[in-house]
Formats: sequence, structure tokens, C-alpha cells
Amino acid sequence: MQINWSGVFPAATTQFNADESINIPATLEHLEVMLNAGINGLVMLGTVGENCSLSQAEKFAILEATVKHIAGRVPVLTGVSEYTTTQAQEFARAAKRAGVDGLMVLPPMSYKADGREIVAHIRGVAEATDLPVMVYNNPACYGVDVSAEAVAELAQIPNIVAVKEASDDPRRLTDIANLVDDDFVLFCGVDDLALESLALGAHGWISGLVNAFPQENRLLWDLATSGKLGEARKVYRWYTPLLHLDTKPKLVQYIKLAVQECGYGSELCRNPRLPICGEEREEVLRIIRQAIATRPTIN
Repeated sequence: MQINWSGVFPAATTQFNADESINIPATLEHLEVMLNAGINGLVMLGTVGENCSLSQAEKFAILEATVKHIAGRVPVLTGVSEYTTTQAQEFARAAKRAGVDGLMVLPPMSYKADGREIVAHIRGVAEATDLPVMVYNNPACYGVDVSAEAVAELAQIPNIVAVKEASDDPRRLTDIANLVDDDFVLFCGVDDLALESLALGAHGWISGLVNAFPQENRLLWDLATSGKLGEARKVYRWYTPLLHLDTKPKLVQYIKLAVQECGYGSELCRNPRLPICGEEREEVLRIIRQAIATRPTIN
């Protein structure tokens, strides 16, 4: 199956009103900011998009509005974060009807599946639709690990075409690459391993902090992929204190606070997430504001 997935794909935020209802116009406005900065695709309803905090009706309202707004300018993927395989299959079929271009499939939520169950779950979702599928591995967040061998087994299914690798171990990309065909697409899924992952052959980067710093994110990508490693390293060193925020348990609150500080949206999250406060808030704001004050020049 041929796909055109490469480059920077935001794991986009879902914007909320003060009463925690979804704010679709603000969500679309934020997407447009990132599109204007040159992002290459979108992942809606991922972790940063607060998938598991939304109702099914809200999820499909967001997907339908996004697909209509993007109008084919870049690929639109959706996270699939359901509790059972049957629910995930139903969601996948409905997401296709909403017009998305692909699925980013997580292991089943809440239950810590073993390797056999993970493969069966992701295979079941892929077989429920002909949409291209990206496997998402994030053991730090979800407590289960989709091994390189499991990814290679899943890659034998025709519409499983990519992996978002967020195991916090860049060696995993090489292990996967050694087991799959050359056309299988590798995405970095950890913000503060982006440059390392590119050096190891990642085709793309699903990023959280791009929501707040889309131009700088694109600058880093362009420098790194055009062979300007020294310049890329300088940008990466500036960016890394921010990128570390993507690896914390409160990454959603931190990223949305950065989005707010940069003027692109609101920090409001849906419960049980609360705004960070006290010394924690001051430290995160210090990192964000320092980065804003010292951001690299973009020609």
C-alpha cells in the first residue's frame, strides 16, 4: 500500500471552552497556524488530543470538521484508543466514514495485554478497514511494549504500513528496520529523540511541542534532512528543554500551556486533568518563556 507519510506530523491538541465542551473553531484555527508553518500531516485524537477524555460523538465531530477544513492539503490520521478490539474496529470503520486518511492504532487501553494479545488487537483493527494503519508503541505511557518482532509480524498485513516508535530507546528503530521491508515507514514518537531518530532513518516525526513552536519544529526538520547537521544541532539544543516536556506524565497540560503562551490556543484540558499550579507551573513557564525569548531566527 502506497502512502505519502513523512515529515512533521503534529499530535494535535483538542481545544475546549471554559465549560469543557469541545471548541471546534479554535481547534481548526490552531491547525491552520501549523499548516501555515509547513507541517506535513496531522494526527488528531492522540494522547495530546485527549482521545480517552472524549465521547464517541465528540471524536467524530472533530474528525469530520478537520477533514472538511484540511480539504486534502495534508494527510489526516486519527488515534484509535479504545478499550476493546471490537470497539476499536467499530471506531476504525466510523473514522473511515468521517474521511480520515489513516489510523494510528494503540494497544487496548486499561488492560495490560501481552505480546500475543497486542498483535491480535492491532491486526483486528487493521482488518476491519482498508485504511492504512500506523502502529503506536509507547510503553512509558501505556504500560505495554509492542516489540520490534511484533511490529515486524504486523508489517506483514498489507495495510499496516508504519510505526510510531516512542519506547524512549532509539535503538528500537534500527531493530525494526532490520526486520521489515524498506517501504515500511518509521516515525519518531518522542520529541527529545527527534534528531537521533532522524539520524537512524526515521521518515517522520509525530511531535507534541510543534503545537506551540511549529516554525521552529519545521526549521529543525529541514536543517536535519538537508544535511545541515551543525545548524540542526544548535536548534535542537535550544529546543530540547521544551522537548523534555513531551516525556512527562503531564505532557498534555504542559504542551497546552505552551500553546497558550505562544498565543495559539488555550491551556484548558478536560477532567481529570487540571491546570498545573504552584512551583510546577512556574518552572514550566520558565522553560517556555526562556525558549520564546531565545528562539532561533527563521529566514
